[in-house]
Amino acid sequence: MSAEAIGIQPPRTGEEQTQRTWLKWHLYLGYIGLAIGGLMGIGQALDRLGIDVYGTAVMNYFQGLTLHGVTLVIVFTFTFSNSWVALAAIRAFDRPLVNTRLVIASTLLSAAGVVLAAIPMLLGNATVLFTMYAPLQASFFFYLGATLLVIGTWVTLAAMLLTRREWKADNPGRATPLAAYMGIVTYIMWSMASVGIAIEMLAFLLPWSLGLIDTVDPLTTRTLFWMSGHPIVYFWLLPVYISWYLVVPQRAGGRLFSDGVVRVVFLMFLLLSTPVGLHHQFTDPGIHQGLKFAHGLMTFGVFLPSMITAFTLMAGLEDGARRRGGTGLVGWIRKLPWGDPVATGQLLAMLGFMLGGISGLIKASYTLNLVVHNTAFVPGHFHLTVGTAVTLSIMALTYWLVPHFTGKALWNRKAALAQVWIYFVGVLIFSRGQIANGIEGQPRRLHASGASFGSEAWALGDLMTGVGGLLMSVAGVLFFVILGQTLRSKQTATLEEQTLEFSEFVHDDRSSPAVLDRLGLWTAAAALLVLAAYIPAFIQQGFDPTSPGFTFF
Repeated sequence: MSAEAIGIQPPRTGEEQTQRTWLKWHLYLGYIGLAIGGLMGIGQALDRLGIDVYGTAVMNYFQGLTLHGVTLVIVFTFTFSNSWVALAAIRAFDRPLVNTRLVIASTLLSAAGVVLAAIPMLLGNATVLFTMYAPLQASFFFYLGATLLVIGTWVTLAAMLLTRREWKADNPGRATPLAAYMGIVTYIMWSMASVGIAIEMLAFLLPWSLGLIDTVDPLTTRTLFWMSGHPIVYFWLLPVYISWYLVVPQRAGGRLFSDGVVRVVFLMFLLLSTPVGLHHQFTDPGIHQGLKFAHGLMTFGVFLPSMITAFTLMAGLEDGARRRGGTGLVGWIRKLPWGDPVATGQLLAMLGFMLGGISGLIKASYTLNLVVHNTAFVPGHFHLTVGTAVTLSIMALTYWLVPHFTGKALWNRKAALAQVWIYFVGVLIFSRGQIANGIEGQPRRLHASGASFGSEAWALGDLMTGVGGLLMSVAGVLFFVILGQTLRSKQTATLEEQTLEFSEFVHDDRSSPAVLDRLGLWTAAAALLVLAAYIPAFIQQGFDPTSPGFTFF
């Protein structure tokens, strides 16, 4: 058994119990974001079926779309990550995080950020969509709330880094435990990437929304946003990768080949995730095509660690399935734990992510991107990534997390199993409809039922989008029914149900090169790549603050 064959168990000290209590409430905050975003998603699905719920409601279409995007891809993902990654680090270090006040501060910052951002969105004062750059202008409180959510992630990183320093002092010469290593590298990557949106908020959007400055440069704010806006995808994804690597193979009874390979994968994401944002601006004037080419090339590079992940996980899953009696070239797949909702939901999420990755390569290609840029292809793509790989994995992992935090047994495992399958089928139908219509030229963010134009070629795609979206909504409602019934349950979870073991490795951390643990070195290298990617862009495009703010919706 390797050094990493250790799992997350019930707390053993009062301080650890206090931290887990705050992490539990941090997780619940994410479920509030999921509920609001999912509710808004029902309106989006009905819109594709020609049912305009916004024509009579107090909320307009783009206001609902903003709520859908922000609460799902910022609130839901950030708060889940802060909770899950910190919990994994606690168990990996085999001690509470070094400062409980930082755990509390992260939770309170996130809660304050959610309230401050949600109120103006609900009031219609922040209808700027997820892509919060100029010239669309939102309330000061919306920008402040988004800023506090980002700061909450920085506080979580500080808590983990301080704990790592303390652990290193007690364990000289040992490699950082893998679960903690993965979480820390993820948060270093995001903290570096979020510098872009921090500058956008503090230097431009916050003073602009207060009237301290009258005009801003839209291109500058777009570039700063996408400096953070693409690596945020990996901030959504990498916490899920922690579970894919350390939870799913173990539940399948398999072993992973190498601890060192996993560390290399996360370092590749650290190095390559951030200097790629200009591929979102392939059609923007004012940016040199050579810089766009360089960022596009780096985007293809960041696909490599996901390919390594696919092969590594497939090998670990096959190892487990064959140990369970699986035979044949593909017959072993039947022996995977398809009756376990925690594993099954994540296995289905992996399948969806394969399709999302392929469609992402299309977006990264300059010439192919020109065909589908700003069309329905884009949400079709990211509903296969954040909407499947991330959301479905979080739902599945919830079926262990909530019993772990509460000590209550999961209510109705069969319902949980049905829920992940319904969601998976729904998102495949939804994304197929969006991608097909994108190829046919349907604009992204189109208020379909309220539009005065359209194409017969979009009819089937809109039908698939609507039906798939409603299936996702049914799965979302079932998820909250299961969650609520579990919280109400009087049945106590067994110790086995509350404990989550991590995967074993054929080659554990003792065989991993020591240089992989030099996080300061790798962080410096990543920072240099970011500077090389963005300083020429900002110099070349200049600064022309001539645009006032606009509010259209």
